[in-house]
Amino acid sequence: MTGMTAIDAAHAAMEAAPEDEAARLRFYERLAASELCLLLRAEAEGDRIDPVVIAPEGRDCVLVFDSEARLAAFAGGPAPYAALSGRVLAAMLAEQGMGLGLNLGVAPSAILLPAEAVAWLAEVLAARPEEVAARPVEISVPGGLPEVVLQGLDARLAGMAGMARAAWLVGVRYEGGGRGHLLGFVGAVPGAEGALAQAVSEVLAFSGLEAAALDVGFFAPSDPVLARMAVCGLRFDLPEMAAAPARKPPGSDPDQPPRLR
Repeated sequence: MTGMTAIDAAHAAMEAAPEDEAARLRFYERLAASELCLLLRAEAEGDRIDPVVIAPEGRDCVLVFDSEARLAAFAGGPAPYAALSGRVLAAMLAEQGMGLGLNLGVAPSAILLPAEAVAWLAEVLAARPEEVAARPVEISVPGGLPEVVLQGLDARLAGMAGMARAAWLVGVRYEGGGRGHLLGFVGAVPGAEGALAQAVSEVLAFSGLEAAALDVGFFAPSDPVLARMAVCGLRFDLPEMAAAPARKPPGSDPDQPPRLR
């Protein structure tokens, strides 16, 4: 059996402080950002999947695990599954009005999330960042962002391998006098901008801080503004991309999720 996972740790923190809203939000954020193994009745057929469904208290619920080993332990051996991100799975299940059983019977993070909780998660994840055109006229040392936001950014960006070289967090002043914070991504892979901006938006949404705000920008490695960012900014490094798998599992493309049968 595998050791403690990131989901185990987030679940333990939530269970240890049931009145702590921030701990509960961090668990849901980790669930959304993780790749999960959805137990299937049979191998996927094209873009259609047939998940195993249980009905505790008469309400349909699928079974997911945060590792293939845990799924096999539950099933008593290798079993068909679809690898899906938590955010994709939440959207699919909310549409069907279904709940989610996580790591049931095989891990300390075992939990049953009713359809209402899944629908709430899908609603939070459905929010999209607004796109505006603005360039800072002054860059300064960042200050005032809560530690929970900084920790959330560090954890989330560490899981976005290969999408950009790095990111700089700085304080900014825009034309017109507006001030705030900017997370500037350096050398983002073409097409990854939306996912990076959405990840930052989700970190803020799950921070529990209604007033938290953070702008996102994208800069070429040759942009002269990066010299100033490097002097006064806080750097986040994104890991390099590992070797690509031989084939894409169902649900690996969030724009083309599989269909439940």
